[in-house]
Amino acid sequence: MTRRPAGPKPDRDPYGLGPIATHVGPIAAAVVLIAIGAATLGLMNGQIPFLKTSSNNTTGPPGPAITPAPPTVVLPEPAAFKGSIVYAKAGNIWIQTTDNVRQLTTSGNDSMPSFSPDGKWVYFIRIQEGTGLYSLNGARRAWYDLETPQVSRVLVDGSAAPEVLFGGRLRVGNSTWFSWIRQPVVSPDGKTIAVVSDAPASGQSAVVLQLYDIAKKKLTTPNLAQSSKLGHQDPAWRPDGQWILYVKNGRNGARGAPQIMRYVVATGKAAPLTGPGYLAPAWSPDGRYIAATSTDNFGTDVVILDLKGSEILRVTADAHSFSPVWSPTGDSIAFLHLAGQIVDLDLARLDGSSGNWKVKETVPLTQVSGLDGASRPGWFVPASDLPPPTPVPSAATSGSAPAGSAPAGSDGGSGGSTAP
Repeated sequence: MTRRPAGPKPDRDPYGLGPIATHVGPIAAAVVLIAIGAATLGLMNGQIPFLKTSSNNTTGPPGPAITPAPPTVVLPEPAAFKGSIVYAKAGNIWIQTTDNVRQLTTSGNDSMPSFSPDGKWVYFIRIQEGTGLYSLNGARRAWYDLETPQVSRVLVDGSAAPEVLFGGRLRVGNSTWFSWIRQPVVSPDGKTIAVVSDAPASGQSAVVLQLYDIAKKKLTTPNLAQSSKLGHQDPAWRPDGQWILYVKNGRNGARGAPQIMRYVVATGKAAPLTGPGYLAPAWSPDGRYIAATSTDNFGTDVVILDLKGSEILRVTADAHSFSPVWSPTGDSIAFLHLAGQIVDLDLARLDGSSGNWKVKETVPLTQVSGLDGASRPGWFVPASDLPPPTPVPSAATSGSAPAGSAPAGSDGGSGGSTAP
C-alpha cells in the first residue's frame, strides 16, 4: 500500500491519534475514547494530567522549532538543598541542584522521570514518533500517526545516549498500534520497574499497575481491583521494597474519587490506605509517612499522612499544589505549584521531630519555568550526605487500613494477566 502524505497534526498530540488520511476518523474514534476517558479522569481528580508546556500553537500546525530555555532557578539561602531533583520541561528531562540546572535529554518527547535507587540513572517515558496501519471491521487498512511510549533510561552524567528498555508498540496481524505506558519507577533493589499500562492489548483493559522484570524482560499484571474500569496511577515503592502504593481511580458523581492503595509485593494483595480524595503518594525516607496530593472542591494541596491514612499535616493551603516528592534527608518536601497556567517547583522546609512537623517556610526552586505538570519530580541524595538511617518498620507491624476499610488482601479483582 502506498503511504499517503501526512497532513498537519496537533502539536505534541500525546497519544498519537491524529489521522493522516481523512477517512480514518471512524477508526480513530473507536480508540480515542480511551484518551478522552483518561483526560476526563484527570480533570475529575483535580489533577493537571495533560498540561502542555510547548510555546507552539496548539490549535493549528506546529510553529517554528523553539529551543527551550533552562528553568529559571530561584534559590534564596533557605531553599538550598542536598542532592539533585529531576523533572520534565518542554519534552526534555532536567536535573537541578542548589547551584546548577542542566538539560539531560534533548528529544522533545520525554516525560515522567524518576531516579534509580543508586542515583546513576534516570528512568523516563520517551514518545517514539512513527506511523502504523490499522483496519476496523474489515475496512481497508489506513495509516495513522503513532506516538508510542517507551520506557527508557539515561545516565545521570549524560555520558551515553538514552537506552530503551521496553516499549508499547503492538502488532496484531498486519496492523500496528500501541499500548499506553506511564510513570516508570524502579524498585529499591533495582530489579523491577513499576508502571501503569494497558499492555499487552491496548483498548482491551484500563491502564493499571504492572511490574516489569528487568532481567527476564517480562511484564506482569497483578490481579488488582478497579472502580468502573477507571484504572490505576501513581505507583510508589516503599524504601524497603515490600509495598507499592498506587492510586485506584474512582468517581463520585461528576467528581473524581481517587484512593491510595497499598499493594503487598510478597502476597500480591492490596488494601486501601486512604478514603477517596488522595493521589500522588510519595514515601518518607524511613517508610513511616506519606506525602500526597489531597483533592477537594477547591483544588489540590500537599499533605502528610501516617500509615493509617490519617492526615497529620497540611503542607500547603493554596489549592494549587500537587505531586510532592520527599527529600531523602527527610527534612523537606518539594512539590509542583500552579500559578495561572505555569507550573513551577516549590520547597517546603519541615521543622520539628518525625511525625510532629510544622512547615518552617516554603520557597520557590524555579520561577516562571513551565514545568510538565503531568510529570512528578524525583529526588536523589548520595549516601555521604544522608543522616544515619532510621529502620523501616516491617510491613506486618507498621499500621493498618483505615477504620471501616477492607482488610489486607480483600481488594482482589478479576482480569489480571501476564504479558509474554
